[in-house]
Amino acid sequence: MSLRFSVVIPVFNRPDELKELLQSLADQERVPDEVVIVEDGSTLSSKGVVAEYADQLNIVYHEKENGGQGFARNAGYERASGDYFVVFDSDCIVPPEYFHVVESFLLEHGVDAYGGPDAAHPSFTTVQKAINHTMTSFFTTGGIRGRKQHVGKYHPRSFNMGISRKAFEKTKGYIIPFMGEDLEFSTRLLKSGFRTALIPNAFVYHKRRLDLRKFYKQLRYFGRARINLTRFHPEQISLIHLFPTVFTAGMLLTVLFLITMPTIGWLLLVAYLAYFTLILLEAVIVTKSISVALLTPITACMQLTGYGYGLVYEYIRKLRGIDPNTKYTELY
Repeated sequence: MSLRFSVVIPVFNRPDELKELLQSLADQERVPDEVVIVEDGSTLSSKGVVAEYADQLNIVYHEKENGGQGFARNAGYERASGDYFVVFDSDCIVPPEYFHVVESFLLEHGVDAYGGPDAAHPSFTTVQKAINHTMTSFFTTGGIRGRKQHVGKYHPRSFNMGISRKAFEKTKGYIIPFMGEDLEFSTRLLKSGFRTALIPNAFVYHKRRLDLRKFYKQLRYFGRARINLTRFHPEQISLIHLFPTVFTAGMLLTVLFLITMPTIGWLLLVAYLAYFTLILLEAVIVTKSISVALLTPITACMQLTGYGYGLVYEYIRKLRGIDPNTKYTELY
């Protein structure tokens, strides 16, 4: 028995990234049956890139007005013909064994949706590798999930996830275009009775952001997205999601206490230095790169403060009755 896979890729002004992704799909040991590309109102078209791969991949190309990645994925799902719809972000590179791994898992476990982790490609820059490690580190919120195979209540993330045709037909896909759209969707999948799983070996190389400024901005967005998720699923926030806010508040208190109560301030400073040392040592062991490891305390600090700020910012907006889901363009 074999499964039919339709890859769905929303793209917005990123033809160069799309080219790398399409090349990795063409190089698959088990090439996907179909690739559906949704051009989401781009001013920088990917038509030329699509034409380059027309003889290597079965490509369906669709253009639409800009409406956000969630609705772009819906447009792709509606045009897909496979048994499973597999979503990748345009800044991903897919290892050649990916679809062999996924198909074997799905034939054995028969889940309705799955997700996979991400990794740093050897060609990534030092900053990209540091960001990737921070986003998967055990000592930050990024590394708490995705450490082992799990069938049950796993929440797939849409940079690397797949859903069955049946799951899409019942849920109708995304109900918001961005800012937590994947978490809202996966939460609704679980509430609808569908089974999900993490496939640890179904990883992709995820570029994420190319510089620290964009990385910090992205993490602010992630913090806002967690609060936006609670507008639909109030239970989807826990103590672990508050850790970045506590971390950020603690840094501010450390500075304050160093001025007003030095003894307490120095104790807090030593605690923070110990924490960053753990992050650095873990990065040395995992990445085997001193240059990458030296950057990780900085990227970890940016991750936690950015997420914490975004969480508080959107929570205040929620208390004020401001709903970002009615004015999507404000998020860009």
